[in-house]
Amino acid sequence: MSLPCSQTACIAPNEVGCMVGEAAPQQCKYWQNSGGAQDQTPVAATEESARVPWTGNAMGVGDVGILAGRARTRLVGIFGVSDSGKTSLLGSWYLLLGRGIGPQSVSFAGSLTLEGWENIAGNLRWNAAHGPSFPPHTSSGGGRHPGLLHLDLQVRSTRQDLLFADAPGEWFSRWSVRRDADDAAGAAWLSGAADVLLVIADSHELAGPKLGTARTNLVALLRRVGAERRGRPVALVWTKCDIVVDAQMRGAITQAADMVLGTYETFSVSMHAATGQEPHNRGQGLLSLLEWVVSVHEGAYPRQELPHPERDLLQIVGGVHA
Repeated sequence: MSLPCSQTACIAPNEVGCMVGEAAPQQCKYWQNSGGAQDQTPVAATEESARVPWTGNAMGVGDVGILAGRARTRLVGIFGVSDSGKTSLLGSWYLLLGRGIGPQSVSFAGSLTLEGWENIAGNLRWNAAHGPSFPPHTSSGGGRHPGLLHLDLQVRSTRQDLLFADAPGEWFSRWSVRRDADDAAGAAWLSGAADVLLVIADSHELAGPKLGTARTNLVALLRRVGAERRGRPVALVWTKCDIVVDAQMRGAITQAADMVLGTYETFSVSMHAATGQEPHNRGQGLLSLLEWVVSVHEGAYPRQELPHPERDLLQIVGGVHA
């Protein structure tokens, strides 16, 4: 059996080929230096054809360095409980861009994770066998970092690399209750690494029979994001907005967000067309949200000025009005 490469970041010949681009690991100087030059095992055809240091599937944290040489990459964190629409939002963006539909002056220019995108977006397509369905639930598994999906976008006259984290909702539920929980390490990592933060408000749950629990969970998540924000841009995203949420419930969520986030943006999105809109076209609000994600400035975000700083600070910490 071949000895491993002397480069610690290289995992050849498992799944991918040589990280420096050789047709076979045995031809690489680092592989030879590891003692593998004496290994005369024939190289399989699949190894000979693998010339790139990525698989096309979702990236891990160790893969981000592949993008670092060209330009700064913007990491978008999507924070929401299970089945709130996080993965469907990502799949919808991918399918729209694939059809040439995007915000003004924004177009698809490539991706290193096309297989990863297809794994979530394929379910949303019509095919000969069946109509579109929701993507499968993102499994929490045993990982400590979310899968990262890459998009290379042409934004006016420049190129922009974006990474989107597809993380399981269970991580955020645990993280919102306990910041340093062992089974929420992925959410904690994302909260520290993300450049842009999206907090998901699930209209379906907030209008359903368990709306009280849904409100409690969302307010807890908003508090945690507010505590970890550090001036970064945040948006509150109402998914499945074709479902009407009671005005009192919506007001309670907005009040909680105002208290713990201060300055933030609000978007309402749905894969379903609005009444009177052409069906199977662009959904609702998806392009407006993507445009904000691409264009928002990552610098310090101004906090809402508090009329009574001492008292209001105590309320923010204690969540009196949340």
